[in-house]
Amino acid sequence: MSEKHLYLSLIPQALIASMLKPEDFGSYYAVGTQVHVQGESIFFEVDPDFRSPDFPFHLIDERCVPKPDGQPKNSVYLAIYKVLSQIPVSALGNLYLVTNDGKTLTLTRGDYEPDLEQALHLYQEFCPISPMVASRLKPRDFAKSITNPEHPVHVPRIAFSELRLGDLAHDPQNGSVDDIPYSNIAHLRDVLQELLHRTDKASKLVLKQVKEGVLYRMVKGGFYVGDQDDFAYYPFPDQAALEEQYRSWWRSAQLSALD
Repeated sequence: MSEKHLYLSLIPQALIASMLKPEDFGSYYAVGTQVHVQGESIFFEVDPDFRSPDFPFHLIDERCVPKPDGQPKNSVYLAIYKVLSQIPVSALGNLYLVTNDGKTLTLTRGDYEPDLEQALHLYQEFCPISPMVASRLKPRDFAKSITNPEHPVHVPRIAFSELRLGDLAHDPQNGSVDDIPYSNIAHLRDVLQELLHRTDKASKLVLKQVKEGVLYRMVKGGFYVGDQDDFAYYPFPDQAALEEQYRSWWRSAQLSALD
């Protein structure tokens, strides 16, 4: 019998049991069937031994079974609400990035070392909220800030990526934007300029939602998930690795950004 997997989807948020391996699940989840809508997806593989009374794990044995024709069960939804906040960071395994035509890139955890020189940062949040946010805070500090229960606006846990700012990271007013695809550059400059000169505000909203989807081609450093106590970093491959080792995925990711 096929092995059973647990996946924590970030787009949309869901805990899903499946008999599909990660790459096959990514293709199924992004490309879709008659009941799925095509689109990019990001998901963690969850420790298969993880159990919690917050989720109906008994459904795995009951429903995650082969179909009458012997084909593996694609998905059994266990939850679609407040999932990320109820699964500890320690239970999260590899992170999978899927393009909208179903190609999957696997990211493993790495050692987090903050960039001590970069003054400003741009983050794309995925779960449980999905805006684009500019900040003076480095990734670990940003995760701790946005999950701080003492702040009037906070979330229990956050998953996000850092995006490239180029020259704007140090000179938002005059920096070049030749390779910056973000909409409303003038607004982005204003937000960054304000953060650079205001010590009373560490982060500020840039976009309520990124209409372009997941900006894979602009990822800087990698992806992060964290809260007040735990933090995990998933390094994104450098340009040489993307063009040589992961060429098929990278080409798909770039084409998706142009759709």
